[in-house]
Amino acid sequence: MEKLIARINELYNKSKTVGLTEEEKEEQATLRRQYIDGIKGNVKAQLQTVEYKGPKRVN
Repeated sequence: MEKLIARINELYNKSKTVGLTEEEKEEQATLRRQYIDGIKGNVKAQLQTVEYKGPKRVN
């Protein structure tokens, strides 16, 4: 994941200075999609471990 983020940032910085080729733009879009899909997968996995225990009762 760190290499993915590093490459995304590298392409972003290049886009702000000299611009990106069409190939690089496609790569950037693909990498961003991979990153988002990874985050979604992590969130789903975490949510599957959550257990509802009901409301707390105070006596």
